[in-house]
Amino acid sequence: MKWMEVIKLRIAQENPELIEQKIVKIITDVKNGSKNEIKFYHHAMLDNDVSVFLHWESEKVEPQGSAKGLCLFHVLKEYGLISHSVWVEGT
Repeated sequence: MKWMEVIKLRIAQENPELIEQKIVKIITDVKNGSKNEIKFYHHAMLDNDVSVFLHWESEKVEPQGSAKGLCLFHVLKEYGLISHSVWVEGT
């Protein structure tokens, strides 16, 4: 089954570019050795809005989120307003 986690962050600090660099470093560290795909996006018009997508394929969906996703959520929440959701691919 294919599913993904979406972590959306609205950066509260004045320098979102610096925070983005930190986030990319954190994602790189989390992704190291992982077989799943982790992608980082920033909003096209709002400098302080970013999203992280963790793509999974497994027999069972983790409705609360994966250990990696929850870890990222807890690390990133210090930078601003954050949300975390799990999505299952439609058939």
